[in-house]
Amino acid sequence: MEEIQLYLDDAEEMMQKTVEHTRAEYSRIRAGKAMPGMLDGIMVEYYGNPTPINQVSSINTPDAKSIIIKPWERKVLSDIERAIINSDLGLTPQNDGELIRLNLPPLTEERRKDLVKHTRNEAENNKVSIRNVRKDAIHNLKKLLKEGAAEDAVKKAEDDVQKLTDKYIAKIDELTTQKEEEIMTV
Repeated sequence: MEEIQLYLDDAEEMMQKTVEHTRAEYSRIRAGKAMPGMLDGIMVEYYGNPTPINQVSSINTPDAKSIIIKPWERKVLSDIERAIINSDLGLTPQNDGELIRLNLPPLTEERRKDLVKHTRNEAENNKVSIRNVRKDAIHNLKKLLKEGAAEDAVKKAEDDVQKLTDKYIAKIDELTTQKEEEIMTV
């Protein structure tokens, strides 16, 4: 019985991590207003090591349409600029020798639709991850049944795994709906 609970706890933890991953990915998707989280995942070459941009500079949003990146060392400016150009953000950095300014142009209707499509793809990939967690948990529960675990306990645990799956898929759907509304709001 204790092993069954361990499998349930592991499954729930993995599903929660998937929802958190979804939330983190959505923070990187531009929704019309400038957010420092848009730069998460951009790595800057810093003393020969790839380093997250937020570890070599301060990132601020003075208004809804711009981001200002102020490096802690001036010599990193060109590396930050190159990292932004090479990223998939599609933004052109403006380097004034002290800081880098990113101006976000307004999103076109076509670009908004592309972002919604990207959001839905990300949601589907994360739902598949949750379903894979469910599949693994049920597989492990069936192994316990073969090893002599009580059939009714295993059946109840399988139902619990399905309830967890439904709960976390609903959370991803909710996040996706919120992000789509955010993207499509002009």
